[in-house]
Amino acid sequence: MSEPNRVPKSMTRPVGGTEYSWCRAIAGGTGIAVIALLLSRTPKLQNLQNTLDKLQIYHPTLRYNIRFDSSANSFSFVTSADSRVDIQTFDSSSTAQIIGNSDDPCAEPHRIILEHEMNKNTWIDPHRWINSESPVFVVSLYDLNDDGEKRILTFRLNTAACDRTAAVTLLREFMKETSAEGCSNGTVAVTETTERLGEAIEEMIPSGKGDKPFWARGIDVLGYSLNAFRFSNLDFVDAENSNRRSQVVRLQLERDQTVKLVAGCKARGIKLWAALASSGLISAYASKNLSPYQGEKYAVVTLSDCRSILEPPLTSNDFGFYHSGILHTHDLTGEETLWDLAKRCHDSFSSAKNSNKQFTDMSDLNFLMCKAIENPSLTPSSSLRTAFISIFEDPVIDEFTEPALASVGVQDYIGCASIHGVGPSVAVFDSIRDGKFDCSFVYPSPLHSREQMDGLIQHMKTILMEGSASSF
Repeated sequence: MSEPNRVPKSMTRPVGGTEYSWCRAIAGGTGIAVIALLLSRTPKLQNLQNTLDKLQIYHPTLRYNIRFDSSANSFSFVTSADSRVDIQTFDSSSTAQIIGNSDDPCAEPHRIILEHEMNKNTWIDPHRWINSESPVFVVSLYDLNDDGEKRILTFRLNTAACDRTAAVTLLREFMKETSAEGCSNGTVAVTETTERLGEAIEEMIPSGKGDKPFWARGIDVLGYSLNAFRFSNLDFVDAENSNRRSQVVRLQLERDQTVKLVAGCKARGIKLWAALASSGLISAYASKNLSPYQGEKYAVVTLSDCRSILEPPLTSNDFGFYHSGILHTHDLTGEETLWDLAKRCHDSFSSAKNSNKQFTDMSDLNFLMCKAIENPSLTPSSSLRTAFISIFEDPVIDEFTEPALASVGVQDYIGCASIHGVGPSVAVFDSIRDGKFDCSFVYPSPLHSREQMDGLIQHMKTILMEGSASSF
């Protein structure tokens, strides 16, 4: 193992195609990843800073600055040996004001702070960045009471440099480092180090897997564009208000409910995401009270972590953005059942993945994402909605028990990313924690309202529970 006090080297590289689309999207408000931890005991600031310093040494991505070249309208990642995250602190009165200004002030305080951080966009205008650079990693500490006994710690990251897998690794390693504080041998909990600046996903696609003839690419881009006008969405509450923000609804299931749901998926040979997407599609269709058998077409984006199939293969310890989305569409008439539609979703995605569409269509979807940002009128009601729902192929499986969390001073935590600039109507961030399903649903407000989303997600829960209770 390398020395824990090793000083990293300075590095730089231009962003790849997927990273560029995220850099473009971030100005509108899509791609701000946040982890909010409700702390049951307060860490010493110096110990917290030491832990963050270690994590930045072992993961150079956390030392990224995004550099903007206005003359070329291009972005690059750059690190320097003295890059260091500073902890921003907020006293109890500032925190109380943020919570009081929420449209749901009685909600969990860390969920409110999570929303606040997702909508605090330090990347909104590259032309105003200090020295044309902005860090990808920001840490804040919020006091919940005057004596500082209870606090909320947040990590805010630019998705261009940190996808969900990397964020989960960051959280786990932070907790390991926190639990290792005070060890006399000076060792660190991080198990692997790296000095290289991670490559863009496009540079690591296996030979031949991303190839597509020029004319086929043109036809696919045109097909995606034309089909987008046919996609159905949730009814928009306020499509005119340009001052959008991301909000969150959280859904949790008991252990026995989780066991039944997972068993229902396993018995049918499908993954959990397909059941969640299916319940969302059925709930969205039902919310419109349409005439019997009236058809609607909905788009689903399923995000797959490509690390294990890249050349060379990567692990969850390799930070960066290495997910790719596959867009698939489904026609609904109101007669669909949970498991039949879930099987359709699962089979459609699996077929596309087996055909390497996560690689062959990557540049097409990135191109269309940027075009939608430039031309909102290309999307329904200029809403910048590119699909109804986005969801990850695999949930986060977290074995942290409540006693284990308490031992590192964490009472609870939530993690997700913003989508109010461009993206789906609902983004799903699902996990199974200590055997219990825990899911955050992110949506753009006021395009959709909290009341509307509460109704949609409670209906989804009902569909899932009724489906799980049916015989296999």
